[in-house]
Amino acid sequence: MNQKISFIGAGKMVSAIVKSLLRSNAFQANEISCCSANDGTSEALSKETGITRHENITALLAAKPDLLVLGCKPQQISELPAETSESSNGMLILSIMAGITLSRLNNTFPVARNIVRSMPNTPGQIGSGITGYLFANQPSDTDREMIHKVLSSLGVVKLVKEEIDIDRVTAISGSGPAYIFEFTCAMEEAGIKLGLTPDLAKDLAIHTVIGAAKLMKKSTFHPEELRNQVTSPNGTTQAALESFTNDQLREIVANATQAALDRSIELSNA
Repeated sequence: MNQKISFIGAGKMVSAIVKSLLRSNAFQANEISCCSANDGTSEALSKETGITRHENITALLAAKPDLLVLGCKPQQISELPAETSESSNGMLILSIMAGITLSRLNNTFPVARNIVRSMPNTPGQIGSGITGYLFANQPSDTDREMIHKVLSSLGVVKLVKEEIDIDRVTAISGSGPAYIFEFTCAMEEAGIKLGLTPDLAKDLAIHTVIGAAKLMKKSTFHPEELRNQVTSPNGTTQAALESFTNDQLREIVANATQAALDRSIELSNA
């Protein structure tokens, strides 16, 4: 029997998963459904992909999907209808929401057959993300394969050992794209201050980051070795890196990721 998957929410990450699953033929359009708040996102996704759109969560749950994906905003978990706990009996639940703990998910879906907490990141929108995930209980082979199939549609997947690791993943890869975007903006602004035109400074910054990332992915060398390879003794790169060392770049990054981790834990405990 074909498995069915339903999504609560129809934002960018859900749209990325749906389109990837259809593109890879992992699911057919008639096996996928969604619903969302009255923001037009589920209607747009349904129109674009041909998947089923339900008017509300009650109707979606009545369709009895095998896998229910929670892709709504974290605060909306408390707005689910009262009958959700019973209506989700026997379902596999996958959360891609930030900050919602397994304990809270268990309270919301007490009769689900298993629950998965995950943390994807925004490059998943183009299939280049990385997602950490964790099962609440030991999964069956079928459920393990199902979750891997869905999350791998966003890119690389990593099964973590304990729930605190999800908060750690949030601090590194979940929030990490923003660090890269900010660093790229800093390079762009620096180029302008050096006298480059804004357009050229932007292109140089973006393509440098993209090229360096692709090289790291394809190379067998550790990023530190790649750094060393481009750093000639007493050259321009060494001068720049010494400035980074003096300004304690790694300490700045460590402090930033610790702040992100602390906030993730705080949100999880809210």
